[in-house]
Amino acid sequence: MTHPELLSLRDSIDNIDAALIHLLAERFKCTQAVGEFKATHGLPPADPGREAAQIERLRDLAAKAKLDPDFAEKFLNFIVKEVIRHHEAIAKNKA
Repeated sequence: MTHPELLSLRDSIDNIDAALIHLLAERFKCTQAVGEFKATHGLPPADPGREAAQIERLRDLAAKAKLDPDFAEKFLNFIVKEVIRHHEAIAKNKA
């Protein structure tokens, strides 16, 4: 039998995971709109200056939250790559 404290901790983890999925879905709805805007206005799918600023901002937030900034950067880079892939697909479909 699993200890009640462990079950409680796992329930909390499951709730946090669900919240993360919902937050990512909302984030991708916004980035989808950005991709549409960029394609409509002839802007490139990637914005290296914005990406660098976001990485710096998230590394700082991670450090303040006592989360490994390197992990936060890897996580953001993973998301940004996916966003750029979406933006490229949107631009291709508009062409």
